[in-house]
Amino acid sequence: MTLRIHGNRPLKTLPGLATRPTPARVREAIFNIWHGAIAGCRWLDLCAGSGAMGAEALSRGAALVVGIEQSAPACSVIRQNWQSIARPDQEFRIWRGDVVQQLSRLHGQAFDRIYFDPPYASALYAPVLDAIARHHLLDAAGELAVEHSPDRSLPVPEGLTPYRQKIYGNTAVSFYCWH
Repeated sequence: MTLRIHGNRPLKTLPGLATRPTPARVREAIFNIWHGAIAGCRWLDLCAGSGAMGAEALSRGAALVVGIEQSAPACSVIRQNWQSIARPDQEFRIWRGDVVQQLSRLHGQAFDRIYFDPPYASALYAPVLDAIARHHLLDAAGELAVEHSPDRSLPVPEGLTPYRQKIYGNTAVSFYCWH
């Protein structure tokens, strides 16, 4: 499968269904919503999968992109893609492992934008959202977007407020901020 991001740049992807890239129209919508807030931002990509969201953030000028992904082959592809896109003044890191455990490594680091896209049927939503709030990973003026099935209701962790939801066919994106 060929995946293209901002500027018509191609990305490598894993064969098969091991990773489920965020659909192009959803990626475009997210970056339109966050337009003007990406250049220079600190971006956290959780359950990074193909790495397309982090690649988009890099291509639009994010200063730092950190990705967390469980799959070793996916991490290898993400690293290659991000290396091909990142400019010398941009920093990126991709960490392999359980997303909840890896979030504790980031305690005290605040991100301007966080994108969380787990497998829709997973039990990761509550523990990851709780960890984001507990470790104060979202900057005071930052925003968190969570991709999920439209028929799934998401938890609301202490300190975070859901303020918007957008539905794009079989994909919903819920946005949170600090209250």
